[in-house]
Amino acid sequence: MLAKVSSAGVLGVDAYPIGIEVDVSKGLPQISVVGLPDAAVKESKDRVRAAIKNSGFKFPIKRITINLAPADIKKEGSAYDLPIALGIIAASGQISLPYLADFVILGELSLDGAVKPVKGMLPMILEISKHRRKFIVPEENATEAAMVSNASVYPVKSLTETIDFLQDCTKLSAQKGNFKAEFKKIADYELDMHEVKGQSFARRAIEVAVSGNHNILLIGPPGSGKTMLAKRIPTILPKMSLEEALETTKIYSISGLLLDKNSFIARRPFRSPHHTTSDVALVGGGSIPRPGEISLAHNGILFLDELPEFNRNVLESLRQPLEEGKVIVSRAAKTVTFPSRFMLVCAMNPCPCGYFTHPTKVCRCTPCRIEQYRSKISGPLLDRIDIHIEVPPINYKDLMAEPKSENSRQIRKRVEQAKKIQLKRLKKSRIFANAHMNPAQIKKHCFLNEDCKKLLKMAVDELGLSARAYDKILKVARTVADMAKSDTICAEHIAEAVQYRSLDRNVIG
Repeated sequence: MLAKVSSAGVLGVDAYPIGIEVDVSKGLPQISVVGLPDAAVKESKDRVRAAIKNSGFKFPIKRITINLAPADIKKEGSAYDLPIALGIIAASGQISLPYLADFVILGELSLDGAVKPVKGMLPMILEISKHRRKFIVPEENATEAAMVSNASVYPVKSLTETIDFLQDCTKLSAQKGNFKAEFKKIADYELDMHEVKGQSFARRAIEVAVSGNHNILLIGPPGSGKTMLAKRIPTILPKMSLEEALETTKIYSISGLLLDKNSFIARRPFRSPHHTTSDVALVGGGSIPRPGEISLAHNGILFLDELPEFNRNVLESLRQPLEEGKVIVSRAAKTVTFPSRFMLVCAMNPCPCGYFTHPTKVCRCTPCRIEQYRSKISGPLLDRIDIHIEVPPINYKDLMAEPKSENSRQIRKRVEQAKKIQLKRLKKSRIFANAHMNPAQIKKHCFLNEDCKKLLKMAVDELGLSARAYDKILKVARTVADMAKSDTICAEHIAEAVQYRSLDRNVIG
């Protein structure tokens, strides 16, 4: 007999339907799985056999052929265990499953027949729900799957419960999720900018960076508050829209990072990989392409602490994603694209020991060691960081004083106002922030009067600014002008932008 079961798979961040055909016929006892299965899919026959027996059913001692269609796409993961088991039971004629064809079925099986969660549930439901409406999913994936409003999701705990439901569809009720209500509930942050003491210059630079989506580098001795500031940057970013939240949640679902009580991402991601991270872990890839840290930071912040400690090849792999906002992973069989539109925030010490600019502690690093330490960051990568500032150590007076600085909500309001101005100006350019302007757009939107030109000429000629810093200064000055609600760039906006180029000005060292 032949049985057909509908399921789904994931390719990159996109999903596609899979038809599982199970044929049980006379012949030597054998299970054959075809349709480009990976190791996890091939091993499913052993899990399925044990699950069927331990659930009180007979495993047919016949020739079993399982086809996963379309046959030209590689199938991976354990999400096909449950539909394969149901197909074998139906094809062997043990029991009638009249409603089997009505559902798209996903789930991994344990040896005792329990249904376990799988990765990539949200993108699969989002895509397949355009054509099919009813889904049977593991109970632990139900909250995530129910976020898709036009899908009827039925959670199951075991193979036995699934079979009972497919005989009588009144035994389970569809789970519904209220995405908007849950989104509002968990959108706030525990951290806040008002907890930061002192560092008014760094706070201002961060606000400018966030307003224009400029990448930023914080340079300072240990304990000056670089990491504390970086962790609070998501709190002043505009709140995520529902579309951004779904887009980000899809990436986390594929990576298997949603299998807990929070089944979607409602806050801006903040990813802080360790400096021993490999280039594949950071950018994504592998024999079966998976999203890396920069894709997990999509619509949020990628924080690289101790920047010079990262391997040079790892840092160089960031250059293309920073420019294009996506990662393209090419393999012999397929090419996968992962989104990676993030704001890069970096932190580093001024020297290996960290005390080169400290007012009281003595630095013991030689000039050669300092130069070697900083040379780990290449010019092309530094060219993609618009703002680099010094974060000095906090003095005792600021440390003991009660925090009187603005909170994140107040700063976020100003950031949102500046972004609205940029969106209005750049809506025809298919970009959303000043940091993404190309030379033609800079020329169009960054007109300079004579005072600005004189100041900029002085900065380039007398302060040792490089030519590559020229466009960056104009972009940052445009953002500062937007924050001041000024249509034109003034001399004070240029002056502030110049202050945010510490490395070009050779202030640090």
